[in-house]
Amino acid sequence: MQIIEAFFSKNCKKTHQKCRWLAINVSLYNWSASLFIFIPQKVAGFERLISFRDLAIVTLILNSSHHHLNIALMEIQIKKVVSRKDLIKFIKFPFVLYKNDPCWVPPLISAEIEELTPKNPAFEFCESILLLAYRNGQVAGRIAGIINHRYIDLWHDQIARFCWFDFIDDYEVSGALLKEVEKWASEKGMDKLMGPMGFTTFERQGILVEGFDKVPTIASSFNHPYYAAHLEYHGYLKDHDYVEYLIRVPDRLPEKSDQLADLVSERYHLHPLRTRSKKVLMKYSHSLFDVINAAYSPLHGFVPLTDKQVGFFLKKFNALISPDFISVVRDENDVVVGFQIAIPSLSRAFQKAKGKLFPFGFIHILKAIYKPERVDLMLVGIRPEYQNKGVSAFFMNEITRTCIRKKIPFGESNGMLEENFKVLHFMKYYDAAPQKRRRLFFKFLAKNSK
Repeated sequence: MQIIEAFFSKNCKKTHQKCRWLAINVSLYNWSASLFIFIPQKVAGFERLISFRDLAIVTLILNSSHHHLNIALMEIQIKKVVSRKDLIKFIKFPFVLYKNDPCWVPPLISAEIEELTPKNPAFEFCESILLLAYRNGQVAGRIAGIINHRYIDLWHDQIARFCWFDFIDDYEVSGALLKEVEKWASEKGMDKLMGPMGFTTFERQGILVEGFDKVPTIASSFNHPYYAAHLEYHGYLKDHDYVEYLIRVPDRLPEKSDQLADLVSERYHLHPLRTRSKKVLMKYSHSLFDVINAAYSPLHGFVPLTDKQVGFFLKKFNALISPDFISVVRDENDVVVGFQIAIPSLSRAFQKAKGKLFPFGFIHILKAIYKPERVDLMLVGIRPEYQNKGVSAFFMNEITRTCIRKKIPFGESNGMLEENFKVLHFMKYYDAAPQKRRRLFFKFLAKNSK
């Protein structure tokens, strides 16, 4: 970088003060700029900020009394996460970005470490890159790039994913992070980048585009309103939206829903499993995941879970589940045909825990589990041969009974595809209203742009 400066002195006609003009010529890489700055004689100091798109910011600070020029160059640096120290920075960046934001829910740091390291069995068939962006020596953003090879083998789509995408409101920072992941994915032979998407279908997906005044469930996430604008600015397009509903628990079961459940039970010889024993429920745990693989396999993009992944998820959520909030429907041969998993809302408890179980975080979480103020509807699975036959009426009836008994006023769904009219149609039986919307974005990579 070259700086050329020259002073010109003359009287200002308006103020009659002795004034100076500072001529500065700045050359940086292939960019250059010229400034002519008017400075009154009596001004003790002066500061000017020049932004070079996609390269750097130069701060020029002038003390007019001593004709002294200080130059601070603030480059964006993208660094790969290579150590545990880097990983902790990666995980903790949102704790700084969203500090004091009443809607952000901190994840458990220990859970994030497990998910982003080989402890996660998804790494047996996934590869990833974790990146941090630095502005003036401070972390200014983060992103993860993911390639799920089982997905590619099954669906023959050369699609990479991005996730854990957080950044300050700076288009250069967001652009530098995306550009680096795009480059990585392209070098791996991918022709499209999509996200936010985690390692599997059952992890965080989408950018929040509506509902910024609402606290998310622990299975989803929160982001600042400027995120979507950054993605659109950098050439990303909408893939599809997920809608989340707030459901008011009625004083009694909706009559039509109850009648439908009775009709389905009689016609198909189905009955719900009613137990308050977690031990009894766990006997069916692997059957539930069998139903997940059967129910979701026809959906484009779904990758069946491996046995190790099933064990990983069971371990992850075992302490959070309660038999009261899990509905299991069986046929006359005791074969599980469908289920719904709900959990007590832990969002406020996680906010109080501040990312740590100890020394006191677990107390807030236990209190939320045993004295819930609302429930999160996490996951529904129905075997294909029983879909579109009203089986979901069982689930809603069971969870509604539990909420009425425990005097829980609200339930909240996780994201449902806006095109999933069958599920959305069932919401008409309840006092339900959409309260949040998330958007999945994609971009064709340069070598295959369309």
